[in-house]
Amino acid sequence: MKAVFVDASATLAGLFGAQRRPSDPDVGIHRDEDVTPEQLPGVLGGAAIAIIDHTNLPTDIARQCSGLKHVVFLGTGARSYMNIEELAALGIEVHLIRGYGDTAVAECAIALMWAAARDLALMDRGIRAGKWLREDAMQLTGKTLGLVGFGGIAMEVARIALGTGMKVLAWNRSAKTCPGVTFTDIDDLLARSDVVSVHLLLNDETRGFLSRDRIANIKPGAILVNTARGAVVDEAAMIEALKSGHLRHAGLDVFDIEPLPQDHPLTSLDNVTLSAHSAFRTPEASENLVSAALDHCRRIARR
Repeated sequence: MKAVFVDASATLAGLFGAQRRPSDPDVGIHRDEDVTPEQLPGVLGGAAIAIIDHTNLPTDIARQCSGLKHVVFLGTGARSYMNIEELAALGIEVHLIRGYGDTAVAECAIALMWAAARDLALMDRGIRAGKWLREDAMQLTGKTLGLVGFGGIAMEVARIALGTGMKVLAWNRSAKTCPGVTFTDIDDLLARSDVVSVHLLLNDETRGFLSRDRIANIKPGAILVNTARGAVVDEAAMIEALKSGHLRHAGLDVFDIEPLPQDHPLTSLDNVTLSAHSAFRTPEASENLVSAALDHCRRIARR
């Protein structure tokens, strides 16, 4: 059974080579990160397994990929790149990888929170432009962090935040418990939290979850951090809240459109700290990711 990694970066391609075993299924490595959907049928060449990092797989393109039966998506956000239900109707199963970068993403969320609280990006930009900007910061010790969604990443965020002296609230769609974390309803969390950090998978239920009304209910002057998916938040409402000052700052690693266009409204706001959907990019997380992808291929081949 043949597999093709269709959009391999140099780093991930090297890790695949280092971790592969002689008994593994044949995995072809296509060393090009900029693959268009129209190129996929040719790149796959009839392979049964497509390993995808960030390339869109529209359903009409999937129909043209003869032999394709499995997609191993490198992460949990496949719905941003393909319609899982429509692919299933074609007989194509999508496999996700969870937990590989929980610590990496959590550390990025914490970094964005602290950068936002201290206005570090704003001061950095000012100094580079010859302006000596000195902003009043938000001291986070003793403040309340609200976690919207409580999976593995949020659990790591809670661990770090509790260690810095913050109070931690959480809301989750199913009941959970965690030492030191107070679980509450979403309205209470938004009203009480000095920092709101989003940790929801994107699906039909969570798309636009932080709606205009919910953003309006966030505590005035709070910081919003999103390392989940851009579409979980009503982007237009968030921008309005940033412009009005209702939100003090936003630390964002994910966006509705990626890469973020240079003329996007977010790029002109001083009270936004931006990173390029890179929260999971650490050597440790990449090694975990490749290991899990190869395990998926091995299981599929054994069927």
